[in-house]
Amino acid sequence: MRQIAVLGLGKYGRTVAKELTDKGAQVIAIDENKEKVESIKESVSYAVALNTTDENALKSIKIQDVDIAIVCIGEDVEATLLTTLLLKKMGVKKIWARAINPLQQEMLRLLEIDSIINLEEEMGKITAASLVSVSVSKHIPLASGHSISEIKVPEGFIGKTIRQVDPRKLYNVNIVAVKKQVPDIDEHGRRVLNEKIEDVPSPDMVLEDGDVLLVVGSDQNIEKFSKKEKV
Repeated sequence: MRQIAVLGLGKYGRTVAKELTDKGAQVIAIDENKEKVESIKESVSYAVALNTTDENALKSIKIQDVDIAIVCIGEDVEATLLTTLLLKKMGVKKIWARAINPLQQEMLRLLEIDSIINLEEEMGKITAASLVSVSVSKHIPLASGHSISEIKVPEGFIGKTIRQVDPRKLYNVNIVAVKKQVPDIDEHGRRVLNEKIEDVPSPDMVLEDGDVLLVVGSDQNIEKFSKKEKV
C-alpha cells in the first residue's frame, strides 16, 4: 500500500486526501490548523496538526519514509517553498507541489521536484477546449497538443461499428471507452435510461445515437474526428 502525505488541508488538499484514501492509499493528512485536521481525521489513515516548515516536527512523523508528499498549502507562497525545500533536504522519494502563480511555479521548478500542480492553468485549458468545440463535453490535457476528450458520437458514425469507423487508421485517434444509455425499469415501474460504460469496446460494437465516446489523440485529430457529418 502506497503511503502518501498531503500537506495543507484547504479545499484542494482535503479533496486529494479523501480521494487517495478511497482509492486505497495510506494517507497522512497534515495542517497547522487543528480544526482542519479534526474535520478529516476519520477520512484518512492518520491526521496530524503541525507546522510544515518545522523540520523537527516533520521528522517526528517520519515523513521521509512516505512514497509521495503532496504540498497543497496554496496561498502561503513562503510556506510552500520552505516546506518543499525541507522535504527535498529530508530525502522524500517523490514530491508534488501546487503553484498558484507563475513566479511560484518557476521557483518550484528550480527545486527540481517531480511534479508542479497548477490548477488555474489546467482548468483554463480544459474550459477553453470544451467551449471551442460544441462536440467536446470534457477535455483533459495530456502532453502538449494531445488530450483525452469526451465527445458525442458524430452523426457520420451513427449505425456503424468501430471497425467500420476505423478511427486509428483514418483519423489517428483511439476510442478507449463508450458510454451508452441503456433502457431499464426502476422500482416504481417507470422507464429510465441507465448509463453503461464499455471501457474496452469491441471493434464490432455499433455506435448509436446518444453514445458518448472517450477519445485519445492530438487535439487537431480529435476535432477532425468529432466533426464527421452524415453523408
